[in-house]
Amino acid sequence: MFLSNRKQGNEKVDGRRIAKKWAVLTLAGVLWVGPVAGTGALIPLNGWMSVPIASAASGATVKLGEEILTSGATLMKYRFKGSKGTALADIIRVDLQNPYVKLDVMTGKNGQFTTRQSTGGMAKETGAVAGVNGDYFNTSSEGAPIGGQVSKGVLMSTPSDLTGMYAFAVTKDGSPMVEQFTFEGTVKAGDGSSFSLAGMNKASYTPETSGSSYSHSNAMYIYTSAWKAVERPKNSSTTPTEVLVQNGVVTQVSSNAGLNMTVPQDGYILRTHGKAAEYAKEHLTVGQTVETSYHLRVKSTGSEVDPSNLQMMIGGHTILVNDGQKTSYSRSTTSIGGTRARTALGYSRDKRYAYVIAVEKNGNSVGVSLSELQTLMQDIGVWKGMNLDGGGSTTMVTRDLGDTTAELTFNTEYGTEQRSIVNGVGVYTSAPKGTLKGFTIKGNKTLLIGQTGSYSFKGYDNYYNPFDTSKVQVTWKSSNPAVVSVSGGVVKGAKPGTATLTASSGSASATTKVTVLGADEISSLTAGSGTGSLAAGAKIAVPVTAKTKDGQSVSITSDALKWEFIGFKGSVKDNQLTVNSVDSGVKTGYAIGRYDGFSAVVFLSAGGESTSDWEDFENVSYPIDFTSNVAGVTGTAAVVQGDGDHANSKVLELNYDMTNGSGKMYAYAQLNGTSGKTLEKAASSISVDVRGDKSLNWLRAELEDAQGQTAYIDLAKVIDWNGWKTINADMSGLKISYPAKLKRLYVVNVAEGQDERAKTGNVAFDNISFNTPGTVGTEGLKKGTAQMTIGQKSMSVNGVATAIDAAPMTRNGATYVPIKYVLDAFGGQAKWNAGDQRITIMRGGVLMDLTVGKKEVVLNGKRQSTDVAPIVLDGRTLVPLRLVSEQLGMTVKWEQETKTITLQS
Repeated sequence: MFLSNRKQGNEKVDGRRIAKKWAVLTLAGVLWVGPVAGTGALIPLNGWMSVPIASAASGATVKLGEEILTSGATLMKYRFKGSKGTALADIIRVDLQNPYVKLDVMTGKNGQFTTRQSTGGMAKETGAVAGVNGDYFNTSSEGAPIGGQVSKGVLMSTPSDLTGMYAFAVTKDGSPMVEQFTFEGTVKAGDGSSFSLAGMNKASYTPETSGSSYSHSNAMYIYTSAWKAVERPKNSSTTPTEVLVQNGVVTQVSSNAGLNMTVPQDGYILRTHGKAAEYAKEHLTVGQTVETSYHLRVKSTGSEVDPSNLQMMIGGHTILVNDGQKTSYSRSTTSIGGTRARTALGYSRDKRYAYVIAVEKNGNSVGVSLSELQTLMQDIGVWKGMNLDGGGSTTMVTRDLGDTTAELTFNTEYGTEQRSIVNGVGVYTSAPKGTLKGFTIKGNKTLLIGQTGSYSFKGYDNYYNPFDTSKVQVTWKSSNPAVVSVSGGVVKGAKPGTATLTASSGSASATTKVTVLGADEISSLTAGSGTGSLAAGAKIAVPVTAKTKDGQSVSITSDALKWEFIGFKGSVKDNQLTVNSVDSGVKTGYAIGRYDGFSAVVFLSAGGESTSDWEDFENVSYPIDFTSNVAGVTGTAAVVQGDGDHANSKVLELNYDMTNGSGKMYAYAQLNGTSGKTLEKAASSISVDVRGDKSLNWLRAELEDAQGQTAYIDLAKVIDWNGWKTINADMSGLKISYPAKLKRLYVVNVAEGQDERAKTGNVAFDNISFNTPGTVGTEGLKKGTAQMTIGQKSMSVNGVATAIDAAPMTRNGATYVPIKYVLDAFGGQAKWNAGDQRITIMRGGVLMDLTVGKKEVVLNGKRQSTDVAPIVLDGRTLVPLRLVSEQLGMTVKWEQETKTITLQS
């Protein structure tokens, strides 16, 4: 992330493992609280041991647990209560006095600038035990940090001439500092003349204190082999003179032009312009000897710092904490405001500990403001600390005990996607190979009934580094085989509950708790697209996904469900539903799969296709216009010839430029003026081919239904790809009355974190289709009016009276009716399960499960809370009238004076 995306400098440059799981683990009688690797299942935070921090100044910060990463480095987890809700912070505390651990700066690929790489990629390449993202950088430039950098004791980049930019450094004797630094350097020619060096390995930018408009104007910069790109820097509006120096001697001079080469390992290139170029032409001729000298200077004290005396240094942004207190920002924070994921560095009062801080923003954490980050840092004991790049760049990777590679510690703002950045801070161990100390179990923390778990037994030595256990024989045992069974080394979920899984080898053992999920933990269950064709021989893909109440998304093989087929005979195997035959006269079929009683449903319709083509843009006869919500946003929307995979077809292309806008900005491709294009049939999902621009913007579609209500479809929360791919988006949760109209396809650039997303770009759309369940919801359903009266065992349907065996009643302000007679009148059916006290109601495209005494309903595979529950009276099940009838597409009217209920469909 950069400070802004405006044009900069004289070059005029334009501005997973899914998550780490935590559990309590007992090893050799010692209680450890820490992360245990698994398959992506998230353990709820109420499973943590919450420990208030005795020294917390705010009372908002609670320590949840910690784990040793390696000798001298500990990963700690905190909960922070902020203005927007609860945030989670992951903090690596590094003991700078421990001889076996150190901090250093990771850089791009192969340790070079202009190569950008993810935090995880840099950690893997360099063997880091842990790491976080580092300095700010111009996202539109080559890929070099804005601040200074020292890696492995070598100066790689110098501080920029910008106000209030701090850096974090550690000397070779382990002393940390957070200061503002300046750079001073000199080039001395063989003839005794000299010229000032302006900096090292810098992209172009606009200086703020020197009075110059352009960083490289009339200046001399040194570029080393750490700069991989051929151009130094790119997109130059001025013509440089470049001088190649090898082994202290000038070997090439390129007058008024770049050398068009990478910097060799045995030398460096001096990039000069204006007055500096005049000096180079006169004094730096081929064969001349050249000497360079430079140092850093601390702004606050004026003292010189020899870069070779530093172990590491990385640039950042504003100072946040000083002398253990929140301090005024040293630089404007307008462009990095809001509640975001955050990264920071700091150290303790005694200078023994460095703190590497990352605050999450994801489904489990709301993020923090800069002010809240200051409070958090103060609470955990930071004496002096500064801000690093944040938002979508915030990434932490850590290595679990026994593992050899650092993996993503938590989901980033963009899920498991790790942004490519210019540098990061790595934690490294130099400990020798030790003796075996303990073991950990890695594997599933949660299982489903019938699901096989994958577990491994890993060792670590007395320095907490991986220990090879490949030749160790392990015995597995379950504390409750009825819940979790173990047979031949295979661990399997048997029934809902919790069991302790123990792995033993000799006198050493490790345990972990495994929970088998039951229906009570599930919030939704879906099978494929939820629709299909009711025709003999039809085959429908039905991969099953369960979503739990605590946010896990777990794939289940369809064979693990108990299936029931209504209206047809069929079978399910290997995630595929096959229709063997269709019952006579049936137009709507139901395939109901149950996991521990919780239902998923597939609706099948006779003669209806599962997917219908809707718009391929080959013969568009209606107008398409570009519009926006902000006057400064410009662009075009038009049907054009496609490219790439769509080169032989026409596509709808949307170009946008938001550089002159502000706030939340939209770029719309508007279909058919304000009218939109009509979608006649009810749709459960949309499919569209999209050419992405990797802008990280939000992609949406807007519909207007038959009642004039607007509905929005999220096609992609983040456009994080280039080129064509097919997007499928669920529409089943949208309450749309048809016919509806697709009015707009559009890109959104929200205000928060706007500096991270591109304000210019272009996307394209092709082959829009909707999944339409055909006749589901209409066949066999009846229209008309029915009336019932409280306490009377009679019912009038379209004016014809009929007897019923249970009278409607009221209880606690709710009206209850025998559902059987409602379905007889309007179409549909109900099934009663006495064992589970569950009534299942089917009508058209609705399947509803209600349980006696439970204030909830499972509607088309999704659990919903209700205010009332079904009851049993005199052997007849009565259901809440308004809840059921409105979900089944009926209207209800109540006449208070006569106690009469009128139903219409």
